[in-house]
Amino acid sequence: MGLHFGNLERVRHVITYSLSPFEQKAFPNYFTKGIPNLWRRFRSQVFRVAPPFVVAYVVYSWGNQEFERLKRKNPADFENDE
Repeated sequence: MGLHFGNLERVRHVITYSLSPFEQKAFPNYFTKGIPNLWRRFRSQVFRVAPPFVVAYVVYSWGNQEFERLKRKNPADFENDE
């Protein structure tokens, strides 16, 4: 009933090349270039990303501790009770 999606129109003077998936390497240069590149990218961004998370963790933990402290009753208020 017609052409498939992606091949709806014929484009002239455009040449496309492709390589079979069976002829490609799945992980080329993974250990020689990939891991050092990952380490370089991590090192370059860690001081931009980590400080907000550290500040958020400190504020969160302080808030929880303060909440637990304020939840308790003050024993000095009940010294003279019978």
